Amino acid sequence: MFSFDSQRLRREFGQTLLLALPLVAGQLSGVGMTVIDTMLAGHLNAHTLGAVSVGANFWVLAYVAALGVMMALSPSVAQLAGARREKEIGALFRQALWLAAGMGVLLFFAVRLLAPLFLHWIGVDPSLRDDALAFVHAISWGAPALCAYFALRGVSEGMGLTRPTMYFGLLGLALLAPIGWALMYGRLGFSPQGARGCGAATALVLWLQMFALLAWLRWRPEYRRQDLFARWDRPDWRAISQLLRIGLPMGVAVFMEASLFAVVALVLAGFGETTASAHQIALNVSAVCFMVPLGLALAITVRVGNAVGRGDARGVRYAGYSGIVLCIATQFLPVSFMLLVPERVAALYTSDGAVIALAGQLLVLAGLFQFSDGIQVASNGALRGLKDTRVPMLITVLAYWGIGMPVGWYLAFRAGQGARGMWMGLIAGLSAAAVLLFLRFHRQARHGRWQPPGPAAQDSAAVPGHNHG
Repeated sequence: MFSFDSQRLRREFGQTLLLALPLVAGQLSGVGMTVIDTMLAGHLNAHTLGAVSVGANFWVLAYVAALGVMMALSPSVAQLAGARREKEIGALFRQALWLAAGMGVLLFFAVRLLAPLFLHWIGVDPSLRDDALAFVHAISWGAPALCAYFALRGVSEGMGLTRPTMYFGLLGLALLAPIGWALMYGRLGFSPQGARGCGAATALVLWLQMFALLAWLRWRPEYRRQDLFARWDRPDWRAISQLLRIGLPMGVAVFMEASLFAVVALVLAGFGETTASAHQIALNVSAVCFMVPLGLALAITVRVGNAVGRGDARGVRYAGYSGIVLCIATQFLPVSFMLLVPERVAALYTSDGAVIALAGQLLVLAGLFQFSDGIQVASNGALRGLKDTRVPMLITVLAYWGIGMPVGWYLAFRAGQGARGMWMGLIAGLSAAAVLLFLRFHRQARHGRWQPPGPAAQDSAAVPGHNHG
């Protein structure tokens, strides 16, 4: 029977928060870059705003795919750090850079080839299509930098050094506004480029962020023991395949969630301008609130991975359960606003009475799924720390596309609930994911079997905690 040590639990809360706060700031900075793009485009003209919005909704699918796959590095590094095998981190990091290079090139071509098909399939207005494609083609040049940046972030976060995520997230935020302004509006000697300039500015900022973080890892003393840049390694396909074995299921899982929200937005656009606007407001508020549990989940991955590296079964449970409790606790404040004053929150975005009324109804529904969203992302973060990714991927597909979308579709179209029906479907999908992912972690933490990472595990008996199956 597992009984909690209150002193150790408090210590785990503190250590998780210490890791998570810079990660939350980094995630909010990423959302802030999208806000800056939207504001710059909106103040230019409505046409550019529409083109950038369409292009950005396509680009985000590539973004989350890259994020999901490259997230494999953080738990791998965390387990090595927990096992005090820092010298092996450098070799793994260099293989992750090869993986990032391959992912970056693949995404560059995939985005450019698939964007025309996607925009035609969803029926984008031909007057917007050319500028949306111009945005996508320009931002695609940032794909290799994005993947490399995630690799650099992953090794630092896995070592428990999370402040660089905040520093360089804020750097990107500070750079994007002036660069985007110059390229989009034709300032500082540039010709006005509109939507294309928006994509080019974001791509340039991604490269600047990547090189700045690379220099940080290269020259800061806290990274010297890991020999990150000690030599140039050729691709080791066995090491890369191990990263892919962990990362691909995570990429699929993150893509399934992002694509669900993207498809819901496209479906609701057919209900008219008021519905689309109300949905966008509610989704934006929910996305901002989600950055807090997402940052916590990244920290939970590191804490659980450290415990696995130490062979500490109780530590795995403390790290996972305390992180999940923190994610739930952080949702009380935003949920209170969504449930008690939803129309006041909506009024921060628009003065249109009809949009405010519907957005207020959707924000109440958003408030109902915030706790489920926090539990599912925290549980997934804990499972990543165990390198348990295949079963969570299947759970995600089932919850979002086997439950969430069918329920939402039925309530929206057959039961006549419209936008509210689709959001009820989101509640169903996220709640199913929360229950199933939490039960998966509970089972793995208490009854599964795992080993410390790599060759050292071959000489030690397995201890309770993880089974990759």
